[in-house]
Amino acid sequence: MLNCFLDKVEVNMNKIFGVFLLGLLFLNTSCTKLNSEKELQEETLSSLVNPFIGTGGHGHTFPGATAPFGMVQVSPDNGTSDWDWCSGYHYSDSITIGFSHLHLSGTGIGDLYDIRFMPINKEVDLTTPIKSREDIPYKSTYTHSDEIAKPGYYSVFLKDHKIKAELTTSQRTAFHKYTFENNDLQSVIIDLGFAINWDKTTNSQIKILDKFTVVGYRHSTGWAKNQKVFFVAKFSKALVKYDLVKEGKYIEKTNQIEGLATTAQLFFNKVQNKQLEVKVAVSSVSIENALENLAVEEKGFHFDKNLKASKKQWEENLSKIKVETPIDSLKTIFYTALYHTQLAPVTFSDANGAFRLPNDSIAKAENFTAYSTLSLWDTFRAEQPLLTILEPNRVSDIINSMLAYYTVNKRLPVWNLYGNETNTMTGYHSIPVIAEAIRKGIKGFNIEEAYQAMKHTMMQDDRGLSLYKKYGYIPYNLLDESVTITLEYAYNDWCVAQVAKALHKEDDYQYFSQRAKAYQYLFDQETGFMRGKSDTGKEWHTPFDPKYSAHRVHADYTEGNAWQHSWFVLHDMKELIKMHGGNDAFTNKLEELFTESSEITGDNVSPDVSGLIGQYAHGNEPSHHIAYMYNFANKPWKTQYWVREILKTQYNTTPNGLSGNEDCGQMSAWYVFSAIGLYPYNPASGSYQIGSPIFDKTTIQVADNKQFIIETENNSAENIYIQSASFNGKPYNKTYVSHKELMNGGVLKFKMGNVPNKNWGLNN
Repeated sequence: MLNCFLDKVEVNMNKIFGVFLLGLLFLNTSCTKLNSEKELQEETLSSLVNPFIGTGGHGHTFPGATAPFGMVQVSPDNGTSDWDWCSGYHYSDSITIGFSHLHLSGTGIGDLYDIRFMPINKEVDLTTPIKSREDIPYKSTYTHSDEIAKPGYYSVFLKDHKIKAELTTSQRTAFHKYTFENNDLQSVIIDLGFAINWDKTTNSQIKILDKFTVVGYRHSTGWAKNQKVFFVAKFSKALVKYDLVKEGKYIEKTNQIEGLATTAQLFFNKVQNKQLEVKVAVSSVSIENALENLAVEEKGFHFDKNLKASKKQWEENLSKIKVETPIDSLKTIFYTALYHTQLAPVTFSDANGAFRLPNDSIAKAENFTAYSTLSLWDTFRAEQPLLTILEPNRVSDIINSMLAYYTVNKRLPVWNLYGNETNTMTGYHSIPVIAEAIRKGIKGFNIEEAYQAMKHTMMQDDRGLSLYKKYGYIPYNLLDESVTITLEYAYNDWCVAQVAKALHKEDDYQYFSQRAKAYQYLFDQETGFMRGKSDTGKEWHTPFDPKYSAHRVHADYTEGNAWQHSWFVLHDMKELIKMHGGNDAFTNKLEELFTESSEITGDNVSPDVSGLIGQYAHGNEPSHHIAYMYNFANKPWKTQYWVREILKTQYNTTPNGLSGNEDCGQMSAWYVFSAIGLYPYNPASGSYQIGSPIFDKTTIQVADNKQFIIETENNSAENIYIQSASFNGKPYNKTYVSHKELMNGGVLKFKMGNVPNKNWGLNN
């Protein structure tokens, strides 16, 4: 009986020990699970980004892979030539013709699409005449359910070829991984001839360098008139066969072809591996430089390792601003916007510093990285100011790039694309970018040289400046878009004057300050609009309809109308308000802008006039500062109301989530700033206007050990109005924050409510 009892004790002890072990195992599993969840949480910023936002509607973004400000943007091309396919891709489509390595993010003009690769599982006839994508023998259908896009990663299943294609990048190299079906033919098409939208090949070359390597180049014209892209492609498997086609004819017994339309089909040894990897590096200078760019990458083929490195880089960049909110959709919109602000400008100099200048000569970036894709008419407004906070060293590199282009063109860039000056859009908005950097104390470029470039640019005669200097404004009967150009030159002049003052150049300061009053010539007190004036200085342009829009031809305004362009006096708000008749008259006119009907009249209406709230057009940049103008007229609660309305109605998480062209980060930069509660109304002023923050807390990493924090209390979709504010614990009654205050770190706290506090933020 004792033995029986002992047996039972042993059994019970074993049970207890078993339960103990099970508990330990559960605890260990829970800890592992918690650790995994912690790791997932640490990676949520990248996972929140949805690169498909903006690929529908008129957003013109691309979903493919790139590094922050990377040289390569490897992304799918649908092969359709149409305005909404400016990036090469539109979400409404379901056919792809391959993956090219250069793309524009959100512009209104289609260009690039260089060096296109397409994996296929069959041999095709490359001599087929191709008039449109329907004739392309290697195209494939796909579905969005088989598509994935994340920062630094894109994948799609090509239904017609039964291939999974995956893409990632480093700064100057794209990495492809193709997974074929068992026993399928493994082949890749390189097509340098087929062009879409503005792009057209002028010369190209494909050369089989060895059984693993293909090199070549593609020269083209389009928006960028003299574009030269050199490439090298290294494959993980040996070539067993290749076909080369030039101008629709097979060329045999050669390892290279050169001509207007060159195409190659490469065939690979299947070995026992379903996967084929490719590394592709590009250069604006030469094949040798492309080889050097590739040489900095790790030897061998490590797609997953490269993907991990890309994800890490994106995570680091996105983590510079951390927002807290219980609303997941707001996080997705915000971090996608922050992602989009880091797609351009793009790295243009090679690993050895070399890059091509507009006159086709080769320069070398000494101690800086050269950049191109400078969409300055758009990005000077909020994209560049955001970089002064998050990427100040990159700002100085951008300015050094501008100065390099200045040495050739003898004027600062207008819209630089792949080293070419496109002269697209109005004004010289490289000037506020430089003035802003100087005002904010950013180093790394020669300030005196930069000033001389600013001054010389504004003193030359091109692009309407001769008329501007002669009349003090640009007469409508002598140059189209005269109102917009005059207003923008006035602001450019003010920026030059501020730098002249900082450098103690008193004569220049006085001269450019006087010219900066040019907007006063064009204000019509009777209608309350900026209007076209003739060269006599007496006649307004008639008939006048403030809703009338004409796209780039016989227009007084650039991509818009009088309602949208009459507010561009960033540098002299006191005078603008006075000209309207004081605060009440001014803000009443602003209210009319937002509440007027959204009818746009004319037979040639600009397609850029989109995202309408009344006559306010958020889909185009000239409207972006307007909601913040109430701050200057003692009605900041109106700014708070309209900023929230724009945040709510003009952005969402769908492919149609942008109300207009992304324009190289500007549309998204507006959201990034406005969502956290700030906006660089006049970028060169060195301050940020306060709007209405939508997050519970925002933490901006302004230095390694320094943060600027914006907190809100009682924040909600209804509680949009600031009741009170404090900065570092002290009452704060100003409607702006200086760049210096922001970069010094601190805590800006707002109490929010659902009715306006009309006593907060007055008389500052």
